[in-house]
Amino acid sequence: MAYEDFNAPLPAPAAHPMAKPGYGKRSAPDQLPPRADDFARLPPREAYLAGFLDRLSDNAAMDAKTIAKAQPLYGQQAVRSALNELSRHGHLRRVRRRAQPGEAGADNAIRWVFHTYWSRTARSSEWWARFLAGDVPADGRADSAPEGASVDVAEVADEVADVRPQSAPGDVPPQAETEPPPNPSARPHPTPAYTALARLGLHDPRLALSAADCEALHALAEEWVARGATQDHLTRSLVAGLPDQVHSPRAFVQRRLRDKMPPERPAAPTEPASPGPRRLMECTDCGVPGRPEALPGGLCRGCRGEGIQGARGGKGSAVPPVSPPTRPAAAPDTVRALTEQLRGAVRTYRRDLTHVLS
Repeated sequence: MAYEDFNAPLPAPAAHPMAKPGYGKRSAPDQLPPRADDFARLPPREAYLAGFLDRLSDNAAMDAKTIAKAQPLYGQQAVRSALNELSRHGHLRRVRRRAQPGEAGADNAIRWVFHTYWSRTARSSEWWARFLAGDVPADGRADSAPEGASVDVAEVADEVADVRPQSAPGDVPPQAETEPPPNPSARPHPTPAYTALARLGLHDPRLALSAADCEALHALAEEWVARGATQDHLTRSLVAGLPDQVHSPRAFVQRRLRDKMPPERPAAPTEPASPGPRRLMECTDCGVPGRPEALPGGLCRGCRGEGIQGARGGKGSAVPPVSPPTRPAAAPDTVRALTEQLRGAVRTYRRDLTHVLS
C-alpha cells in the first residue's frame, strides 16, 4: 500500500499570467529603492496587495480577476476595492494610449492600448498629470556627481604637467630629429573634388592638369560637390564635348566649372515632428477615460461618490433633493365613467368572439 509523503516539498507557485504584448503593468520612473516599510501606512489588505503587485514584472496582467486568482486571500470585489484605494494613495494609474502605425493591428483602424502604471513611491495627482504629459518630474536624487564637487581645470592641468617627464635645456626631443617638417601642400586624403580634377588627364589627355592647377580649381570643384554633384557627374560634365584642341586646360576647366555650375538644391521640407502617442487616464474602477485633472486620485466623480451624493442632495451639495413627479387625483365621477367604458368594451369583445366561433 502506497502512503502519501507529507514531507515532500510544496510545488512551486504558478507564474503570474502575462498580458498581451503591449498591455499590462508598466513601472513608473524614478522610484525609490524597495524597503520593508514601503506600504506600512496602508491598511492591511491594501498593503498585502501592494507588495504583491510591486513584485510583479512588467507586462504582467493587472485586472482584478487575474489578481484574485493569483493570490489566496482576496476575491475579485476585494481586489477591485483595494485597487481603488491604491489609486487614491498615488501608487497606481490606469492609462490608455493610441497605438502607433507601426504596431500590429494599428495600420487600418484606430486601436487603443491599455496600461496600468505602478509606482512603489506614492505620487500626487499633479505628478501623474505631468508624467502623462511627457514631463517626468525629477525626484531630487543626484544623477551624476554630488553638488559642490566641482573640478578646477587649472589644477588638473598643473597635475598633468607635473607628471610629464622633464628634459634638460640642451636636450633635443627625439621626435624633432627623426620626423621631417610638415608639408603644407601635401594632401594625405584628397577630397572627391580634388580627385576628379587630378584624374581628368586619365579620361582625356587634353585636360591634363598639374598639381598647381588642381589646387587653384579645387574651390570651384568643391562648390559642385556642395551642391550635390558626385565625382562621376563632375568628371562627365568637364569631359563631354571637348574641342579638337585645348590650348590651356586650366583656363578651359575653370570656364566649364563656372558655366556649368549646377543650381543650389532647395532645402528639403522639414516634416513636422509626429506627436507622441496620445495617452488618456482612465478611472481605476469603471474605466471611463478623462483628463488627469478630472480624475483626482485616479477615480471619476461617480466612483468617488460625489455624483451620487450631489444627486441626492447630500451634505455639502448645492443640488436640492429631487422628488418624484405627482399627478393630480381624478374625480370619482371620472373614474366611474372610465370603468364603465372599459367594461362595455370587454362585453362587446366577448359577444363578437362568440359570434365568430359559432
